[in-house]
Amino acid sequence: MIDSAQFVIRCNLPSLGKDYEKHVGTKTDIVTANPSILLRGYGDLMGPRHPFVESLHSYGKSIMILSPFSYAGNTPVCLRAVYSIRDSESPIQPVFFNPDYFQSLRDFWRSRGITRGLLSTGLQMVNIALELCANVDVYGFWPFSIHPIDLHPLKNHYFDDEKVTWIVHFMPDEFDLLLRLHSQGVLRLHLGNCRLGTN
Repeated sequence: MIDSAQFVIRCNLPSLGKDYEKHVGTKTDIVTANPSILLRGYGDLMGPRHPFVESLHSYGKSIMILSPFSYAGNTPVCLRAVYSIRDSESPIQPVFFNPDYFQSLRDFWRSRGITRGLLSTGLQMVNIALELCANVDVYGFWPFSIHPIDLHPLKNHYFDDEKVTWIVHFMPDEFDLLLRLHSQGVLRLHLGNCRLGTN
């Protein structure tokens, strides 16, 4: 299902291998690389960068959005990511998130009640999708630590072992917003289990 979309946005450099592709597909037009992901997954790109560059192969010629201006400390790691991509001649196209757009987005949603925490990458990408696309389907946005159907514990992302936390982002408020947008027909929020082979 995901791979049949005209345009696919993925967040946080998700793994598309390891048998995940049968659930999440592989098509990617935009992928985000948060500085926190670069820190935890690739040691802030301070050491060997080959693992980082290798991980980008699954995204092909997609656009990779980096956020070097959200905090001053994020600039160096984002620049190291760009240099690594350039030096390896990777086909991925790094671009920087416009800080004015980010601030406008924050102000817009704050004026509409999303006041706790920073906007998540997921919500930022939903906004971009709503600006670019006539029809938006959102997958993988479940903010709670328990599965909604069989109640087994969940991780923050399907591809890592992080526990669900609300330290930086207040996901329940964002989820409530997405539910409202879904009920108004603005987007389609998919919450059920993925059907094998229909990514």
